[in-house]
Amino acid sequence: MRDHVAASGTRTARANGPLGKGAQRTFWRDMARSFRRNPAGMVGLILVLVFLVAAAWGEVATPAGTNRTHLASRLRAPSAQHLLGTDGQGRDILNRVLAGAPLALAVGVLSVAGGALIGCTLGLIAGYYQGKVGAVIMRVVDALLAFPTLLLALAIMATLGAGLTNVMIAVGFSTLPRFARMMQAEVLTISGREFVTAARSIGAPVRAILVRHVLPNALSSVLVMATLYVSTAILAEATLDFLGLGPQPPTPSWGSMINDGSSVLQLAPWVVLFPGLAITLTVLGFSLVGDGLRDALDTRLRER
Repeated sequence: MRDHVAASGTRTARANGPLGKGAQRTFWRDMARSFRRNPAGMVGLILVLVFLVAAAWGEVATPAGTNRTHLASRLRAPSAQHLLGTDGQGRDILNRVLAGAPLALAVGVLSVAGGALIGCTLGLIAGYYQGKVGAVIMRVVDALLAFPTLLLALAIMATLGAGLTNVMIAVGFSTLPRFARMMQAEVLTISGREFVTAARSIGAPVRAILVRHVLPNALSSVLVMATLYVSTAILAEATLDFLGLGPQPPTPSWGSMINDGSSVLQLAPWVVLFPGLAITLTVLGFSLVGDGLRDALDTRLRER
């Protein structure tokens, strides 16, 4: 009897595995464990956390005189007084990089959130109602997909004009058709599954089927795509800023800082180097996190 109890306890501990005593295996716990085992994903998560800390610091703790010019200190190399040096107008680059982080975060998150919300709603309707309504929606989406993301954003900016709000609108609208196409494909797949057929057979209303059955099963794909497109949005925002279509001077933004330093690149490379490095590491971080989430949410790739 004791041997049987001991053997049962051993089997229970093995079933619990690394999740801990008494813990039950769930989809989200398995996903988190798989993500933690992905080195690239963890590196991306660290980079994203550093970016979030920098954005928070830039929002609440950067000096009030960040945009004030000091011509006597222009183009100073990195030193103890100015850790990343100064730009052509004597402004501290570190403070301006930190002050530009909240703008990058706002554009990356808000624009993608808006594009995902509208695009997924259109894709949900087009995927479930496969008639004339769905056909019209997807033909418009196909027409928008013919334009590269940045080119579509530039066309919208040419219509709306420069400014941070217009950058968010342009970047969000340029990501909208990608979310609509992805959601439509997910809905077509999920709508043919048994639990959706069962809900239809018992007379469940269409709204309940979409909200309770279809949408929750498509959210993992939306989450992965949104994470990946945050990096695309930040890069597009920096490009628009570089072209002078973003927030106007003296508002610090990473793209405009690179544009300002391009004329003194050979004389003072640090003016361009550090904003460019901030863009690179941020985009890399979100890309790695998105790839890690995609692998963690794929049950075929998840380790047992």
